[in-house]
Amino acid sequence: MVIGRRLKQMRLARGMSLDALAAALGGAITKQGLSKYELGKSEPSPRILALLAAALGVKAMHLAVPPEVEVSFIGYRRRASLPKREQERVESQVAEALERRVQLQDRLQLCPTIDLAVGSIAIARVEDAEEASAQVRAQWKLGTAPLASVTATLEDHLVHVLEIDADERFDGISAVVRMRDGHVAAAAVVSDEKVVGERQRLNLAHELGHLVLDVSALADTQVELAAFRFGAALLAPAALIRQEVGTTRSSISANELLLLKQRFGMSIQALVRRLRDLEIITASYYKQWCIDINRMGWRRDEPGRIPREEPTWLRRHVLRGLAEELISAEEASALVPGLAEATPSLSLLQRRAFLALPLEERRRIMAEQAIQMTSDYVPDPDWQDFSDDIIDNAPDK
Repeated sequence: MVIGRRLKQMRLARGMSLDALAAALGGAITKQGLSKYELGKSEPSPRILALLAAALGVKAMHLAVPPEVEVSFIGYRRRASLPKREQERVESQVAEALERRVQLQDRLQLCPTIDLAVGSIAIARVEDAEEASAQVRAQWKLGTAPLASVTATLEDHLVHVLEIDADERFDGISAVVRMRDGHVAAAAVVSDEKVVGERQRLNLAHELGHLVLDVSALADTQVELAAFRFGAALLAPAALIRQEVGTTRSSISANELLLLKQRFGMSIQALVRRLRDLEIITASYYKQWCIDINRMGWRRDEPGRIPREEPTWLRRHVLRGLAEELISAEEASALVPGLAEATPSLSLLQRRAFLALPLEERRRIMAEQAIQMTSDYVPDPDWQDFSDDIIDNAPDK
């Protein structure tokens, strides 16, 4: 049943248990009753449906109407210890966010199509991810320089960037949104909002690899390696790395790695692995650096932290929708909480601009408006007749 599936998705997206939702309803329905709704064994009455919608912060229609899109997930990176409930919460939260973004695209009459077809670059070996990354850079006209902002690059090429507050055992996920007719309406990459900037950048590039690569020829154990190789190559192209570092190195200092970290926006750990993948350093030297990184405590807290990048697509387009009166303040707040309240209305901005004018200019404008509005105050003969009838027939006091 539609209501059951939607109810479970929105409950999980908010991280609510059945007990928590039952408590939010103030005893109107029990945990067991909610479970029956989600399993499709019973259906809520209109009154209960309204209460459920209010508790979840949505309109009743969102629970009763099937979604117009289908969200599928690719390359879910998580550690084995990530609880199933947390996985379901992440998937539900991402699905709801993407559904709303597609609705916003439709409201603004945008017809975005990802610049690169999903699963369009077939690779037969992990090493082929290098060429795949170069192909994306060429198609997107990115050149060979380091990317100033991975987030901006993805959003410029119609790939949504989502950040969620996830369990530390979650690394990332990529998703594709299809309409009922099967065409791709959106694609997205997702990262944990708490990770540091250098990890965020590689996570997003890694998830882009999951989106565009066709890895059907690889063994399951090679899929993540290929996505990592793609992401690292996107951030640090092989030719540029060899130009900066050399083709063969027997030694490299921590200070040099710190400079390279700022140059490419990658962690020292990822850079050392990149040098090994390109055979610039030997396997034994790479192993030694891994030991040193662990000894210095850099596995969890590296020096030279890179600032996190801020996605702006949603905020920009919500502001556009507000300005063009295509979405309401309520809808804007649902998409970006607090945005409508923090954004001065057009009339307020106009009043401020008017009051900033010289006194004589304000008087001139007001005089012109008074003349233009005179016709609004000329008595309408029909209205005058109607008014007299009321007065004449009114009882004496």
